[in-house]
Amino acid sequence: MERKLVARFPVSIGSYNQFIEKIVSTGLQGDSDYVCVGNVHMLVEASKSSAFNIIVRNAGLITPDGMPLIWSLKLLHGIRQSRVAGMELLPDLLNSAALHQLPVYFYGADEKILNSTRVYIENRFSGLIVAGMYGPPFRSLSVDEELEVVKKINDSGARLVFVILGCPKQEKWMASMKGRIHAVMIGVGGALPVMIGLQRRAPRWMQQAGLEWLFRLLQEPRRLFKRYVITNSMFLVILFKEIIRIRILRRPSYI
Repeated sequence: MERKLVARFPVSIGSYNQFIEKIVSTGLQGDSDYVCVGNVHMLVEASKSSAFNIIVRNAGLITPDGMPLIWSLKLLHGIRQSRVAGMELLPDLLNSAALHQLPVYFYGADEKILNSTRVYIENRFSGLIVAGMYGPPFRSLSVDEELEVVKKINDSGARLVFVILGCPKQEKWMASMKGRIHAVMIGVGGALPVMIGLQRRAPRWMQQAGLEWLFRLLQEPRRLFKRYVITNSMFLVILFKEIIRIRILRRPSYI
C-alpha cells in the first residue's frame, strides 16, 4: 500500500477495508510481518530516535490511528484518509480471523487482562481459534526464554499475533521477531482492555474531534500526563515546522 510522510513518519494510505484485507491475506499466506498502529505518541517517539523510526518504516503497514494524523495528511498532502484505529481494527480482525479460520495469539498484558479476554472471546467471537495467550514477565527475556516464546507461538499455528506491550516496546519486539515468528504481528496496545470492557472509550464526538487522548488523560491523569500533554505539544511543534517547510518554503517531502 502507498505511504505518505508526516514529517519523517510514514503512514499507509488506503480504505479501512483494504487494511483489513491486507492483514488477513498476509496471515493466510503465513508470511512474517508486523503492523504498527500509528498515532501521535508513535510519531514523536520516531522523531526522537532514528532507530525507532527505522523500525516503523520497516513495518508492513502503519495505520493512521489518531485523528491528528488524519488531519496532518489533509494539511500536508491534501489526502482525505479514513481513520484506521486500533479500537475498531482489533475486533474487526478477530471477526475476519473467525471467518477465515485464522488462529490468533495474544502476547503481552497481564493475567487479569488475558483471563478477561478468554471470557470475552468465548461470548463474542463464535468459531474464533485462539492458538494461545502469554503474558511475559516485566523484564527483558533471556535468550533461552526468547527462543521458547518463538517456538511456542510458531508451534501454536497462529497466523495473527496481537501484541499488547505498549508503544514503543511492542513495535521493538515485533521488529525483532520479523522473520522468526511465522505470522502477522499487530501492536494493539491499549485497544484490548477497551474492547473487553476493562477501560472505557471516549464518546463518539470526542473521537471525531481528536479528543480521545483527553478522555483517557482524565481517567488516568498521573500516569498519562507526560505522555499526552508533553507529547501532544511536541507533535504540534513538529507539524507546524512541517507545514512551513512544505507549504511556505515549498520543499519536497522527506525520503
